[in-house]
Amino acid sequence: MTRTAPGPSYRWAILVMAFLTVFGALGLSRFAYTSILPPMQEALGLSNTQAGGLATANLVGYVILGVFTGALAARIGPRRVIFVGVLIMAAGMVLTGISDSYVPALVGRVLAGFGAAGSNIPANTIIAMWFSRARRGVATGFVSTGASLGLIVAGPLVPWIMSSYPVAGWRVSWYVLAAIAFVIAIASLLVLRDHPGYEPEGFESETSHGKVEWRRLYLSGQVWRLGACYFCFGFSYIIYLTFFAKRLIADVGYTQQQAGTLFLILGCASLPCGITWGWIADRIGRRAAMAIALGMQAIAETLFALWTEPAGLTLSAVIWGLSAWGMPMLMAVTSGDIVGPVMAPAAYGFLTIFHGIGQAAGPYIAGMMADRLPSFSASYLLASGVAFVGAVGLALLPRGATNHLGGGPVDRRRGGVGSPAGSGEFVTIMPGKEDPG
Repeated sequence: MTRTAPGPSYRWAILVMAFLTVFGALGLSRFAYTSILPPMQEALGLSNTQAGGLATANLVGYVILGVFTGALAARIGPRRVIFVGVLIMAAGMVLTGISDSYVPALVGRVLAGFGAAGSNIPANTIIAMWFSRARRGVATGFVSTGASLGLIVAGPLVPWIMSSYPVAGWRVSWYVLAAIAFVIAIASLLVLRDHPGYEPEGFESETSHGKVEWRRLYLSGQVWRLGACYFCFGFSYIIYLTFFAKRLIADVGYTQQQAGTLFLILGCASLPCGITWGWIADRIGRRAAMAIALGMQAIAETLFALWTEPAGLTLSAVIWGLSAWGMPMLMAVTSGDIVGPVMAPAAYGFLTIFHGIGQAAGPYIAGMMADRLPSFSASYLLASGVAFVGAVGLALLPRGATNHLGGGPVDRRRGGVGSPAGSGEFVTIMPGKEDPG
């Protein structure tokens, strides 16, 4: 049976489904660990180093599969990759929930990391096939707020489950999250389409861009410099989130419910940040927007380390939330900018290797520091310092660092996806001329 090609309005269904996929891959699989960690750590008798090791294991799994996921999605399409990825992620969460010691939990977190890479990377880059560059920043920003929804859900949900099941609440939490992920997997298979069957207004084809070959992508100094800055983000942000509740409960004296409430505030603050940073980047450029977002996170992490009064901790959570997904969302957008929509998953997958290495190193190092020092303060100062280095690195990138790698001119319409077919002004960016950012 031949499937009818979807019309232009179907892009909104793709947008919502990509949003829900990111909600599962990041919001549930990765960030809910922050709320579950304190009771899980106590039940399994884990040290801070081991607790950080579980987060590292999840992110090592993400990096390992991230190496292949982008290229695989570019070859066979993102729909099937996302479906299988979410199923693997759900299985990893179940395995984590049934674990009775460190090693099985470690395996479960690695498996969940595999699935998160298989779903998050193509979910972010499928937007490049459905939305023009003129609107891609805002569209990808909306998708990235799926992670915010995870923070908002996990903040109150996990403490509520813990109060209902005082002994096994952390296990039940993983089972509930896995069930939600399974529903997302089925929905992704039914809703997602790899290609729109038409060219969105302002769509950049490989012909108009100049085709970027695999070798050029992986050897590009432009891409490696962006990757180094993405490493700094990965290292710092995951420390902030992984030990957020642990810091509040163990160091500051918050209850599980109070920590969950502040986590909810962080999630609410982060809800509009994806769209906001997409809008900002569409106006001042990708490079400048990423530098500002990462600089804000450095400030928030410093506050979390040094100002332990409720006002300081709340201010930190709000500032961090407002900038939360600026970097990953803009890196996903930049992937489409520098190589075109067809190769975007491969580019984002490659950049994710740098991001993932930072994420894998951050929690383990921060956990070791906390085991050897009186509190997590030094760990958060380390996160702040690395974020600051990344922000400076982004600010010092040459103009045009997020431009296309191809050699041909790019034709695109100003009208973007919101314009009627056939309308909009053509803008030609010739080789050697810079696009903002």
